[in-house]
Amino acid sequence: MLLKKITIGSRGSNLALWQANYVKDILSNLGIVSKIKIIKTKGDKIQNLSFDKIEGKGFFTKEIENALLKNEIDLAVHSLKDLETEQPKGLCIAAIPKRENPADVLLINPNSVDESEILNIIKSPVIGTSSARRKNQLLLFREDSIIKDLRGNVPTRINKLRTNEYDAIVLAKSGLNRLKIDLSEFYIQELPVSSFIPAAAQGALGLQVRESDKDLKKTLNKISHKDSEEDVNFERKILNGINGGCHSPFGVYSVKDQNGERTSWVSYSDKVSETPVRFISKSTDIETIVSKINSKINPFSIWISRSLAKDSIFNKLTKSSPISLTAESLIEMKIVKIDSIPLCDWIFINSAFALNSIIHLKIDLKSKKIAAFGESTAKYIQKNGLKVEFIGKGTPINVAQGFSSILKSKEIVFFPSSNKSLGTVQAIIDIRNKIIVETYKTFSKDKHVENHDYLVFTSPSNVEAFLLSNKVNKQKVISIGPSTTKSLKDAGVINVVESFQSTELALADAVFSLI
Repeated sequence: MLLKKITIGSRGSNLALWQANYVKDILSNLGIVSKIKIIKTKGDKIQNLSFDKIEGKGFFTKEIENALLKNEIDLAVHSLKDLETEQPKGLCIAAIPKRENPADVLLINPNSVDESEILNIIKSPVIGTSSARRKNQLLLFREDSIIKDLRGNVPTRINKLRTNEYDAIVLAKSGLNRLKIDLSEFYIQELPVSSFIPAAAQGALGLQVRESDKDLKKTLNKISHKDSEEDVNFERKILNGINGGCHSPFGVYSVKDQNGERTSWVSYSDKVSETPVRFISKSTDIETIVSKINSKINPFSIWISRSLAKDSIFNKLTKSSPISLTAESLIEMKIVKIDSIPLCDWIFINSAFALNSIIHLKIDLKSKKIAAFGESTAKYIQKNGLKVEFIGKGTPINVAQGFSSILKSKEIVFFPSSNKSLGTVQAIIDIRNKIIVETYKTFSKDKHVENHDYLVFTSPSNVEAFLLSNKVNKQKVISIGPSTTKSLKDAGVINVVESFQSTELALADAVFSLI
């Protein structure tokens, strides 16, 4: 049984002291009296260099670990993402409390917001971060970004944004949640963990003690959150397997779903300036994932059923590898011109085609509320100078349910549609609340497609068009979503990998998952 008063070692930043006091309060509830000792680390003393330019490892933890080994403190509270994966001899991680939100947040100066651009920020933005991982992924999404180093504690960093030194800065959501800072003056863009992949163990605390302190270890085990512990340890084992430091351009996020199936998202690069390699893994074997990261990608070819813009994320990710890419839609569009927008409250746009078919009525469009099927459609609408009130997320059914939930009982929705629209969203809306008008027709091109290793289908119509003159043989097949998957399976294509989201990023992740 613990009888003595224990000493907790912590850095002196607002966030570090919040974390230390959080643990102190938990210990108090267990009947353990403790005090906090502030220890300055190398990373605290050197404020003029980015993390990747400071020599050595563990520059936010080493001095605290030394104090623990010298019996100057009894317990160290660390942000686990800063802690090296190999523990110094004589020390161990005794507990990992419940993990906070692991996502990154882009805080944007309100004068620098542009919702028509990726990440909702103006062209050529000045973005503050000193993290190699964040720099690497920012440049993937916005290669026009001007990245400037950003050091200091969380309030100091935010004040630098407030004084217009940056257009935006990147911070951990967990730290913002813990400090409860008022951010109402900024535009807050939370970056999904499946897109902007966090550092291993981001959002988690690591409670470090001496191996010999058996009683303290036993007590701390009571406050460890087993699911969080399992997830972050899985991530840290992957990081350790590739010999990556906690400040390398490497991101990994791993979690189990309700059925106990583990999914891991990985992003890695040798240099900040290089396009990262990304993939999703369903494996629970660390060696399999590490081997995939360390293995060289052999040349292969991809055909994708849509034209790709120069700044397309799918284009960028595949161009960084020895890949031959053919991007072509097998669908043509012909507008069925209408003279006016029907009497309605909302216009639901499910694709660029749908908007193009009614864009000649732009003045009328500006007087209506506009809903977009997904983020890429929303960006296209915004680039045409229109405001988007609803942006769908997830599967077509999720989008349909999300949109129907915000409709008022008497609101009318206009759906500009094609002759081949599946109408997933339309089907869930009551007949009294919708107007469906065929504003464009789609036609299949009868074209032979050269043999490729991977076939990526982005719509049911393109599946139909492909199968007019082509067969799926031994190629690996990727689908953008449930409707496209159904079309493939109805045509007898059994082994289809479906991307977890209807985005080009998710499609690219699915391709690299199969390599």
